[in-house]
Amino acid sequence: MIKDLLKYLNFPEKEATVYLALIEVGQAKAREIALKTGLNRTTVYDLCELLMKKGLISQYKKSSGTYFSALEPQRLLGYLDREKEEQNKQIARQKKKVEELLPQLMSLQNIFSTKPKVKFFEGEKGMREAYEDTLTSKETILAYANVETVHAGIPNFFPEYYQRRAKKKISINAIFPQNKLSFERAKLDQLELRQTKFLPQSSMVFSPEVNIYNNKMLIASWQEKMAIIIESKELADLQKLIFNLVWNSLPR
Repeated sequence: MIKDLLKYLNFPEKEATVYLALIEVGQAKAREIALKTGLNRTTVYDLCELLMKKGLISQYKKSSGTYFSALEPQRLLGYLDREKEEQNKQIARQKKKVEELLPQLMSLQNIFSTKPKVKFFEGEKGMREAYEDTLTSKETILAYANVETVHAGIPNFFPEYYQRRAKKKISINAIFPQNKLSFERAKLDQLELRQTKFLPQSSMVFSPEVNIYNNKMLIASWQEKMAIIIESKELADLQKLIFNLVWNSLPR
């Protein structure tokens, strides 16, 4: 059971064997540990060096020779704390390196890929992920949205999403059809950093939502529970042009 714990803590098998032997006997010479574990003495010395570096055993000398002694088992908690700290430092170093090289990676991606990129998202979880991408927008999002179908599509997601979008200072211009929930949502425009215009006739109804931002277009189908993000400057520019033509034709 204890050996399983050490294995779970990623101790190599021989290292765990020596550590457990010292836990049992308290203190011993390398020769005695070798006899107890069946390992050769040179290997035992090497393993004891590793265990000392981990702060789990100590070494001291007597007239009769060098002894190794297991420290209190509570030292395992300190060892894990140090491992966690070192891992965090390593991740921080890796993250810094990625940040340094990210512009080069992005430039390579842009050089070798001029085709539109299309990402497909399915189900409620996938659609949430698609909308998370809109929070990367560096400009005002342009949207066609029906609040009734949007809120029915992913219940309890959008009010919190609107707050996070506003907190990131990402504004949105939205064209809504005329219905009760859309009118009610529009009352929160200032709070949710949104400008809203309504289609002129109540018969003008649509279900999907379209968001245009950066060089992307998100299309969400609430009936089919799927979303597509198309990344293409050419297509996004056309959709922005069409949206602004419709937007400017609608009354405030």
